[in-house]
Amino acid sequence: MVKVLFVCLGNICRSPMAEAVFRKMVVDAGLEKQIFIDSAATSSWEHGNPVHHGTRERLAKENISVKGMHSRTLEDKDLNNDYIVGMDESNIKNIIRFINGRKTGEVKMLLEYTGEKRGIADPWYTGDFDTTYNDVVKGCSALLKLIEKELENNN
Repeated sequence: MVKVLFVCLGNICRSPMAEAVFRKMVVDAGLEKQIFIDSAATSSWEHGNPVHHGTRERLAKENISVKGMHSRTLEDKDLNNDYIVGMDESNIKNIIRFINGRKTGEVKMLLEYTGEKRGIADPWYTGDFDTTYNDVVKGCSALLKLIEKELENNN
């Protein structure tokens, strides 16, 4: 089982969007029994809160559900993920601080899987959920292709 964790600051906008988008892609590819997907926050500011209404509304346009998703912070168990995917450089710095030299999976920004070294803008601040969604889809598509190759090579 390949384990993927998406991470942003509050786990109410970008990382749950990536979790939900990636989950749909994985289900559509028939790989839901081979890939585990989750998301978390680097801060506790939004702990327990539901997904931001802007993210819910943008995903609803694509018939993607976030039902039952709530913000949670990074935990020691998250070190078991094969991919820990941050949304921007600040997230990556906070993830690395949390890891603190312990063994874990690959840590990268989502758009690095597309060959771009840039973060995904936080719609909490920009109000632009469309741009964030488009970047998330782009990054998740590239990550899924990578994992599909990994799964093929392991069979």
